[in-house]
Amino acid sequence: MTGKRLLMCWIGNTDLKASRGDKDAGKGPIRQALEARAFDEIVLLSDYAKPEALAYINWLKQHTEAHITLRPHKLPSPTDFGEIYKAATEELTRLNPNDGRNINLTFHLSPGTPAMAAIWVLLAKTKHPAILIESSREQGVKEVHIPFELSAEFIPILDKQADEALMRLMQGTPPETPEFTSIVHHCAAMKRTIAMAHRLALRNLPVLIQGESGTGKELFARAIHQASQRNSGPFITVNCGAIPLELVDSELFGHEKGAFTGANSARAGYFEAADGGTLFLDEIGELPLASQVRLLRVLQEREVTRVGATKAKSIDIRIIAATNRVLPDEIRNGRFREDLYHRLAVGVLLLPPLRQREGDLSLLIDSMLTQINTEASSQPGYSHKKISVAARNMLLQHAWPGNVRELHNALTRASIWATGDEITAQDVAESLAVTVAPETETVLGRPLEQGLSLPDVLGDVARHYLERAMTQAHGNKSEAARMLGLAGYQTLTNWLQKYRKS
Repeated sequence: MTGKRLLMCWIGNTDLKASRGDKDAGKGPIRQALEARAFDEIVLLSDYAKPEALAYINWLKQHTEAHITLRPHKLPSPTDFGEIYKAATEELTRLNPNDGRNINLTFHLSPGTPAMAAIWVLLAKTKHPAILIESSREQGVKEVHIPFELSAEFIPILDKQADEALMRLMQGTPPETPEFTSIVHHCAAMKRTIAMAHRLALRNLPVLIQGESGTGKELFARAIHQASQRNSGPFITVNCGAIPLELVDSELFGHEKGAFTGANSARAGYFEAADGGTLFLDEIGELPLASQVRLLRVLQEREVTRVGATKAKSIDIRIIAATNRVLPDEIRNGRFREDLYHRLAVGVLLLPPLRQREGDLSLLIDSMLTQINTEASSQPGYSHKKISVAARNMLLQHAWPGNVRELHNALTRASIWATGDEITAQDVAESLAVTVAPETETVLGRPLEQGLSLPDVLGDVARHYLERAMTQAHGNKSEAARMLGLAGYQTLTNWLQKYRKS
């Protein structure tokens, strides 16, 4: 076995008794495991008072050379499955498996309550594969082998408080329209985003939708249009990144006959085509600066002038723009106009990536597979596909850098590879093998030969995450501070003052 050997478990009552010299407790399950197996690091979760937990840690350090980390988590009850799951997954997320370390996980089932042991089994068999061990004074320490597979869709529901906050947020808001209820979701982050989108749909304001590639920006744009008073008008979609640079102005604003070589007749642009409805400008960060100037004028004056024309035409449209770029960074680098950004960013939505949508992935798998089966039902030789537990778990453990779009493509390929009526783990593995691996973080691999400015690098990193946290927290500094692991509101304010203007 290579890589760091890490043991993770809760501190149990028997462990505390052992540290106090209680002979009936023996060495306690944790110390017994450390003497039977070698570990490089130990992460101990504790629901006990801090003095008790620290006293135990100091005692345990006398019996192991492994590095010990104490992680306090005050639970409403030691049998609260949801909160236990939340605490355990939070600690597993802290391990950050993408930072280049190879970690071999072991979960100890014996310390703590049966509910804690059940959550370790659930995690080990689903999202966080790990060795399971148990210990007893009679049989010593041994591995636990679960003779069946669990599906990672069976996770505790953790959204009670979030749902209550959402209900407060939506007081006075009309019921969701079918356009929004059709967006498959369960997690609190998406519920809040959909609630905000629904509010924006009722107002005739520009909307800027931000999010990684494949998060569903066009889906949200269409839902906003359909839920608005403009739903009887046209919905025109424009991929700004797909228009040749020399044709951008002509495509967007139209042109008159003879305006340029090849303009054999007058032609209305996308803005005129969307009159009375909604114009969705996807990948707006790709627009050249000259076209951004003309776009700003259209938004300000609510009229459009075709290329080669001298007279403007009044238009009545709503703009919804989308980008996977971080526009504040683009502004600082001179690639996007700040005045246009503020004109567009009246209503701002940040779509969470799939990896942050806790509990949504399995719902999406089922919904997409139903859609795939329906669409392929008329194709020769196609049989209705279901997905095995092992295949589902493999999908649930994938990082999905391409988000919902990548998931749909992977499921479609797997349904094609599957020779029978069940998609197997092998089918999923072959489907995922052709996906593009996520780009590795380059901040730690910059060349030193030509020199670099370490303060500038640190500043870039700080600004990047400060902007992301403030956007995702919708300007709530306390929430942004929590996301970034800062002490609180004032600490975040100090960071913003230091890095935002530098």
